[in-house]
Amino acid sequence: MAEYIDDLRDIQFVLYEQLGVEKLCEFEKYGEFNKEVFDMVLEQGLKLAKEEIAPLNEVADRVGAKFEAGAVSLPKEFQGPYKTYCEGGWIGVSSDPEWGGQGLPSVVGMAASEFFTGACLAFIMTPSLTHGAAEMFEAFASDELKNQYVEKMYTGQWAGTMCLTEPQAGSMVGDVKTTAVKDGDVYKITGTKIFISSGDHDLTENIIHGVLARTPDAPPGIKGISLFLVPKVRVNADGSLGESNDVTCGNIEHKMGINGSATCTLNFGDEGNCIGYLVGEENKGIVYMFQMMNGARIGVGLQGCALASAAYQQALAYAKDRIQGVDIRSMKDPNAPRVAIIDHPDVRRMLLFGKSVTEATRALLMKTAYYADLAEVTQDDAERENAAGYVDLFTPLCKSYSTEMGFEVCIQAMQVLGGYGYCQEYPVEQYARDSKIGSIYEGTNGIQAMDLIGRKLGMKGGMLYMNFLNDLNAFIEANQSEEKLGQYVKELAAAKDALAEVSEIFMTKSMSGDALFPVSYAMPYLNSFSEVTCSWILLEQALIAQKKLDEICADKGASDPEAIKALTEENDEAKYYAGKVSSMKFFVTQILPNVLARTASVKTEDTTVLDAVL
Repeated sequence: MAEYIDDLRDIQFVLYEQLGVEKLCEFEKYGEFNKEVFDMVLEQGLKLAKEEIAPLNEVADRVGAKFEAGAVSLPKEFQGPYKTYCEGGWIGVSSDPEWGGQGLPSVVGMAASEFFTGACLAFIMTPSLTHGAAEMFEAFASDELKNQYVEKMYTGQWAGTMCLTEPQAGSMVGDVKTTAVKDGDVYKITGTKIFISSGDHDLTENIIHGVLARTPDAPPGIKGISLFLVPKVRVNADGSLGESNDVTCGNIEHKMGINGSATCTLNFGDEGNCIGYLVGEENKGIVYMFQMMNGARIGVGLQGCALASAAYQQALAYAKDRIQGVDIRSMKDPNAPRVAIIDHPDVRRMLLFGKSVTEATRALLMKTAYYADLAEVTQDDAERENAAGYVDLFTPLCKSYSTEMGFEVCIQAMQVLGGYGYCQEYPVEQYARDSKIGSIYEGTNGIQAMDLIGRKLGMKGGMLYMNFLNDLNAFIEANQSEEKLGQYVKELAAAKDALAEVSEIFMTKSMSGDALFPVSYAMPYLNSFSEVTCSWILLEQALIAQKKLDEICADKGASDPEAIKALTEENDEAKYYAGKVSSMKFFVTQILPNVLARTASVKTEDTTVLDAVL
């Protein structure tokens, strides 16, 4: 069983050196915390991930969830770690203490979550979904429902899900047919939901479902959807469990990955006796649901990044140990010494791809979480609006780019290991299988692309997008003449101009009544937007790292290239900062040019996607 390999140092860099997350402690909400507390949270989270959760990963994959006699069971090995996880308060680590949470900033909770997710995604699915459902009920349910359900969800005594998808209504949520008929103070729920992650299991005594359904006189489409709290087991007035609530599992899916997470078909009201409780107002369910989905989309992005990081770290460790072949410059010498494969240029290219993409998406996700925290606590209206705007704008990037590129990192890690990468002896093939779903669930990546061009670019009269360009322009202006890294800032400027040019083309097409052309290029556009953003973030990091590296070199008296190289080989901090600069250089020179190629494609105004006979 392979060890889970973390990247704590890079997480600390993003938190403290890039974001300066301690600034949040200046606000009343987080006033009781400090860097020492955050470090302790990370230390304890990593310890739990390595010692108790990581050993579950192979078991989760090999044993998986089971469906027998109408009941779902998870690997028995989950039980102990789940209890430990809950007792540590990890489900509600960033939730309101009033409801059993720990009240930490969400960006710190996300940092710890990377460890749990990378250690065993299948295990963490249930508590993660519980957190999302509880957060939604906390925000929109009545005080009576909150008092009865929310704290027991945050403490892990009860689990939670969100039930949207139906056989005839996949991503078209407005087509749901599940019904809710008022019966006194409650509603009778009837319908079937599919692809419900953690929809049934034996980790908890109860599961609280958030169910989207229609009342009899509801208007068509998404405007007629309401949200209901539907427990698997009814809860008595005193909080004790009562009778079954006519919620049954019809089957579980047999999947490519995350086998230890049950993906269920749930039947509500087959016996006509399923009770649900209205959350908020009728016909506003889509509004409530989107709060959870936006958070869930960022969470899915974290899955892509966490598994990519775990796969990259495994590939890096393997490449350092695996001796095969000779230095390319000695190919004609049969007696040349054999070298570790990390010395081979193509292996180094694949490793740098994994390193740069992982670090870019991690920083994107954590920066978005930081903006979400800042938007909640700042008293400055302009700062709040700007931070909330970045959360809206970056959410589709977090979900789509992190999962799409995260899967590719896993594939490249398999390639580094060669034939062993395809075998279960090493975990990278499982990382690849487990990560693939990320680009599909919580709204496919194509839907994220349409969300970006159809909603986010035009929000608030286009101000989100304009603020993004203004801030990016200010960064470029301030740093394009920087002595060592200015040339890379200029590469970012060229890609930014290309992105803006495509945005203008899309706007012109849309204003002329041609909505199909922009949509046909929506996915390439989202990738371009993501790569411009990630390059910006990596350049921010590189500027910080280069300054720190220069300080270390000056302190150690290393001034010429050979001395600096030797220092980076023997000094861990110098090595880390040099690696940060390398990540940026690789991303900007090897990945960012894709933006220019996609722009050239859009400018052809080719409509083959729309016109081809398939």
